[in-house]
Amino acid sequence: MCEMLQPWGRNPPHAMRELLPLLPKPSRYLGIEEGSVHKRPQDVRLHVGLVFPDMYEVGMSYLGQKILYAIINQRDHWQAERVFTPCRDAGRVLTEHQAPLCALESDTPLADLDVLGFSVTHELCYSNILYILDLAGIPLRSARRRDTGRPWPLLLAGGGCTLSAEPLAPFVDAMILGEGEAVFPEVLAAVERAKDTKLGRLELLTLLSRIPGVYVPEFFEEDDTGKLRPLYEHHSRPVRRIVPDMDEAPYPVAQPIPFGAVHNRLALEIARGCTRGCRFCQAGSLYRPARERNITRLRRILDDCLNRTGFDDVSFLSLSAGDFSALKELFLDATERCAAEQVSVSLPSLRVGSIDDAVMERMAGIRRTGATLAPEAGSQRLRNVINKGITEEELILHVRKLFEHGWQQVKLYFMIGLPTETDDDLRAIIDLCRKARDAAGPGIKRLQITAAVSPFIPKPHTPFQWDAQISLEEIRRRVTLLLDEVKKEKRIRLRWHEPDMTLLEGIFSRGDRRLADVVESAYRKGAIFASWMDGFSLAPWLEAMDEHNLRAEDYTGARPHDAPLPWDHLESGLSREHFLRERKRADQGKISDDCRYGACRECGVCDSKAGPSSLERLPGTADAAYRNILNRERRDQESHSVTLDQYGRVVVRDQAPGKPANGKKPLPKGTDPRLAVKAARLLFTYARKGPAAFLSQLEIQHIFDRALRRAAMPLSFSQGYHPLPLVSYGRALPVGVASENEWFAVFLRETRPLRESLEALNLALPLGVRVMSVEELPSSAKPADEIRESYRLEWLGADEGQAALCRSLKEIVGASAIPWEREGKKGVRLLDARAFFVDIECLNSGEGALLLDWSQEHGGYVSPLALCLHALAFTGHSADITRLRLTRTGPRPG
Repeated sequence: MCEMLQPWGRNPPHAMRELLPLLPKPSRYLGIEEGSVHKRPQDVRLHVGLVFPDMYEVGMSYLGQKILYAIINQRDHWQAERVFTPCRDAGRVLTEHQAPLCALESDTPLADLDVLGFSVTHELCYSNILYILDLAGIPLRSARRRDTGRPWPLLLAGGGCTLSAEPLAPFVDAMILGEGEAVFPEVLAAVERAKDTKLGRLELLTLLSRIPGVYVPEFFEEDDTGKLRPLYEHHSRPVRRIVPDMDEAPYPVAQPIPFGAVHNRLALEIARGCTRGCRFCQAGSLYRPARERNITRLRRILDDCLNRTGFDDVSFLSLSAGDFSALKELFLDATERCAAEQVSVSLPSLRVGSIDDAVMERMAGIRRTGATLAPEAGSQRLRNVINKGITEEELILHVRKLFEHGWQQVKLYFMIGLPTETDDDLRAIIDLCRKARDAAGPGIKRLQITAAVSPFIPKPHTPFQWDAQISLEEIRRRVTLLLDEVKKEKRIRLRWHEPDMTLLEGIFSRGDRRLADVVESAYRKGAIFASWMDGFSLAPWLEAMDEHNLRAEDYTGARPHDAPLPWDHLESGLSREHFLRERKRADQGKISDDCRYGACRECGVCDSKAGPSSLERLPGTADAAYRNILNRERRDQESHSVTLDQYGRVVVRDQAPGKPANGKKPLPKGTDPRLAVKAARLLFTYARKGPAAFLSQLEIQHIFDRALRRAAMPLSFSQGYHPLPLVSYGRALPVGVASENEWFAVFLRETRPLRESLEALNLALPLGVRVMSVEELPSSAKPADEIRESYRLEWLGADEGQAALCRSLKEIVGASAIPWEREGKKGVRLLDARAFFVDIECLNSGEGALLLDWSQEHGGYVSPLALCLHALAFTGHSADITRLRLTRTGPRPG
């Protein structure tokens, strides 16, 4: 973080930050996280906003944005900032105060940036993109941004949806097809050249259209058959770009550490791409070939990331982590390394049978929550149709081993509405759950099997892209059938995805440009956050379709194999012939092997004996560069072997059978005794000012938990199943109240020089948070907050406002009582607000110095901010909360 950046003084830099006291959860808009990058405006020649069209907590879980953020900010004269979608309430605040949506780090209005790059990870975010543009004051359609006499930002879209995102075509200027780190730097270099040479918009788009991996929608038009026709020969079939070798792909070792996120952990991408060939899976097509990072490089990345981030949870990220060829070696090494610092390691997206007993035993020793497996279909016939490649016997064996290692809850994911599905296939879902439950044997007290059901959506660039999606009525009928089956069963419950939301996703998954009008009309009706159940309604979307003479069935119905598709003009790398072959094999119930370990299926992505890859070969790219890249020729773990008996039935033979649970839950390994040593206890006093005043107490605790790790402090940990650092904090302050005198105490397992501890910790803290002092405490000492605390109350702005504040403070001094009704957990409390004020002094600077008393006789501790606002209102002072600043000045804990 740059030293030149200082906490705010009396004049916040931009209007959006002035409104922080009014915004719900203001930490979403601070942009001061450790790892965030701040640059001087005069040094920046290209200013980029990386926009995630969802809320902060979701976007900060997304690795793609962090990768691009690091790549761009490595250039001295480029700056990338983050942008997330404000919640509805925050959007209303911005609109009411006519404040534009701004980028996080510098609070620059989005309309003043050079480039806005949207991460389009799913189809239901389309209206959120319009919401962001509207809040920023940017015309929604690219045609309306032309020749306006104002240089609007270049609008780019990237992410997994852009190979079939025609409903967005009229709104964005260009789309990036494929992996952003391969294309985005080239695009930005072209934008910078265009800016320096003052190229016009059309000239810039032409320049971009010559970059492999860039798609300019307006360079195509629809012909009489509904097919998109190129207007320029050089841009006739835009091609997906990939990073051929993941060891050459940058990884963000330093990254913004979120104040809160859905997945608040280190996501270590171990591989990209999957060639299992599940016929319903779009990601399995669009991220081919399968490319693993070298295991030696992964070890270095893991060490660097943990040292730079302070995360206490690591998740191996891949489309199918269990298919990583050296997973056993990597996982066992990582857990050994992480155990020394009480860092947990998790393996999401595991495939049935993809981990052996050694890995499962180590996972059980770290942390056991619920386990999730995805058979996708209940019957073996239907699993063969979708090429899932797992058997019932393999699933039951995996579940049994989970129970043997102490798991008690297992979730099984299924889809309904798959091609060729019958009611018998649906009943097989509950039958499979019943067998999974019974695999546990007797004696497991809290055993629970959950069947999570989602309706199937036929996605573009898959063998099922021509198939129909079942109707809303049929979804509900099939869910009802499952409910009737499951109500007879104990310890099995059913969950299902909202059918209305599935219908909407199905419409836009295979949508064309006509749906752009629907997106805009639905947005005007208030349809935002369509992927959130809270507030979701299908009605405005269907109304918008009616207004534009479109029907849902136009998009969810079956399509002839020879009919034009809205994405035919884009090259994904997988051929139409490959999809048709796989669709035929689906009808025949034939399995296609994983080409990492089996025969090549000639999909078109890799350089093979059949010919070169369909992906564009860049200058300097070696022959056979597009291929599966693995650490091992075969996977380094196999928990069992599967053979056929003389009747063709599957037989499973354990290679390393686990020990029966016998109804007893194995105990976790617990904390290493060396980590529980209490050699010293330190008391830190710290201040948080400026933007840091808008952090909640829980967020402050998370900041220090990670900062202590980044500072390499030898923390002591509690005992038990979830060991935690032994840290205690002082009284929580309300969000929006700054402080010059807060404290926390921490146990260390080794002594450390006090000055060194203070300096190391300050280097690891975000802007506005600073440790002021440190001293050693006796181990038995229990710091306590004081009954009396001093505060400074300021008015930011004109002198007349300061004078009015002083007059009100004097009125409070002269009041005999200030009645106050407070709503609490136990109902309404009647308090005297005046009794809390022991002393009030109005200083020459126009500030108020307050001494507040929290003794029980006056009512105990209350929010000092709420107290001051109520007292000011009692005097008739219409306190504008955006202009008031309250700061705790002391005392230290007694």
